Amino acid sequence: MLFDLGGVLIDWNPRYLYRAHFADDETAMEHFLAHVCAGEWNHEIDAGKPFADAVAERQRQFPAHAELISLWHTGWETMLGEAIAESVAILAELKARGTRLYALTNWSFETFPVARRRFEFLTWFQDIVISGEVKLAKPDPRIFELARTRCQLNPATTVYIDDAPRNVEAARNLGFQALHFKEPAALRSELAALKVL
Repeated sequence: MLFDLGGVLIDWNPRYLYRAHFADDETAMEHFLAHVCAGEWNHEIDAGKPFADAVAERQRQFPAHAELISLWHTGWETMLGEAIAESVAILAELKARGTRLYALTNWSFETFPVARRRFEFLTWFQDIVISGEVKLAKPDPRIFELARTRCQLNPATTVYIDDAPRNVEAARNLGFQALHFKEPAALRSELAALKVL
């Protein structure tokens, strides 16, 4: 089993941080997250760009939002929600069955230690491939290939779980049994159908 982490086992949402800074103005906050601290910018951080460099570049581009942009780094831990309990329960069942467990995550090398400290279940994985450490990020097929070789995976007999459709598609194109995670109950049913649970 090869798991994504954020959105599958761990809740992460920048709105947990920024809602308080926009005085409950959801429209302004959503505009900021779509155009200033946008997904493609965060993807660069996940792919290994240091926070300091990424924040400085964005502040030069959007000087009026400099303070809010800096919070992406200094307030990052507030974006990190709780474990998704029902998903972790599935992981625990797989562990109890002796299933080989690995993770492949888009995550900054600077902030992943925060998650390691907070979530004990991360120790259940035999290996975790972290995008920020290897300087590649999903859906780049090279990171899947790296995970395949590093974790000694056979894609045809490896179930990959991710909440991002483009990552699921990339994994399927490489021969993995890839499942699009929507919610834990559906995942449990899909794993039961595959006779994994």
